Amino acid sequence: MIKISGVVIAKNAENLIADCLDSLSFCDEIIVIDNKSEDRTGEIAEKMGAKAYEYSSDDFSDMRNMGMRKATGEWILYVDVDERVTKKLALCIKSQIASAEDNNVSAYKIQRKNFYFGNHEWPYIEHKERLFKKDKLDGWHGKLHEGPRIRGNIGMLEGYLLHYTHRDLKSMVEKTMEWSKVEAELRYKSGHPKITWWRFPRVMLTAFFDSYIRQGGWKAGAVGLIESMYQSFSIFVTYARLWEMQQEKK
Repeated sequence: MIKISGVVIAKNAENLIADCLDSLSFCDEIIVIDNKSEDRTGEIAEKMGAKAYEYSSDDFSDMRNMGMRKATGEWILYVDVDERVTKKLALCIKSQIASAEDNNVSAYKIQRKNFYFGNHEWPYIEHKERLFKKDKLDGWHGKLHEGPRIRGNIGMLEGYLLHYTHRDLKSMVEKTMEWSKVEAELRYKSGHPKITWWRFPRVMLTAFFDSYIRQGGWKAGAVGLIESMYQSFSIFVTYARLWEMQQEKK
């Protein structure tokens, strides 16, 4: 009986996929949704015993739902390719799902630690819903900032999911240029008000304050300042793209 299915979404991640899958070795099966990678991501995944499915989409919910359809386990654990499950978290997952029926729990939140530019730990700990009983998960919604639809109670797990994001400026800028277009299109289709000059400093200052002050980025020294300024830049690019779309549609 397959108890836990690990689901990973990956694209051009041949340098990340092996470590990610290794941290999921406690799962009974591993599903990799390979978003049309142009490198050896799918090949490496299959060599490590995972079931790799090539699937092209720019909708994260669509890809997570595909993973849900392919998974055969009673429970589904979603992990991104740049995330790693710690040993403590793995032990907690196995322990908690064994008693989930008695506790009437349908899903669990996981504490996620972010690391920027290598091993620089971010002060703010996130809480992400990532472990679900399959028959209680009604699917994911949202094209970019996706969220799950769950029936039942949600618990909390001990241990951490380690997220190695924003590894270097080059990949950060490439990611921003790719996904800011999607962000801008979503805002445009939802009827976002006309972009005027004062919106730019407002959204940029808001993004900087959230990262540097609310999340405690100032505690991370130079990395905290760079990351917070980058968040301002990222939202600027999104709104500049939105402004451009509005100009073209005049």
